[in-house]
Amino acid sequence: MPDIHISERLILLFYFLPIFLISLSIHEYAHALLAFKYGDDTAKNLGRLTLNPIKHLDLFGSIIMPIMAFTSGFMLIGWAKPVPVDRRKFKDVYKNDAVVSFAGPFANLILAVFVYVLYLLLSDSAFMQSHIVFSIFRLTIIFNIFLFCFNLLPIPPLDGSHIVFDLFPNNYTAKLQSLGMYGTLILFIFIYSPLWSLFMNLVNWIIGFFPM
Repeated sequence: MPDIHISERLILLFYFLPIFLISLSIHEYAHALLAFKYGDDTAKNLGRLTLNPIKHLDLFGSIIMPIMAFTSGFMLIGWAKPVPVDRRKFKDVYKNDAVVSFAGPFANLILAVFVYVLYLLLSDSAFMQSHIVFSIFRLTIIFNIFLFCFNLLPIPPLDGSHIVFDLFPNNYTAKLQSLGMYGTLILFIFIYSPLWSLFMNLVNWIIGFFPM
């Protein structure tokens, strides 16, 4: 007989992967849109000012890695192609770049709020009684709240590190930014440190404002 646990995880993956791709696309689109608003057309010229997930996909980070992590029971790990931003085209470099950096995480928070409001409006309907539909709504809300919090961590190359530098441009924050090439390693250390529990407590506290 097939492993029921594995089968359930695979079914959950089919629910989750579209949510994952759409959420990442909205995140990157928000970066591109605000950058364009502030005078940087780099992302637009590269076809990244779009909600089309295909334009934002990173084959390994958006497809292979999430599937491997999810089906193996490991924490979900994945990423989209970062939207290119040319700060030199901004009129107010630090302010504009901070807003552009915050736009991605904020878009994920807005998506979570939108889906939750939609859930409340449909909660008494027969449509929402479907376990599949309920799971999709719940996963979308939880994942986008997680993305909002995670991307605001001041760890390069996450958006939070850009925001910290833009708000407090000095030698220390510049050195933090220069650690971008070691970002993945730093993130893994953070995930397996006691700080991760504190971070997840914050995420769960915010999720608590979205009872379902």
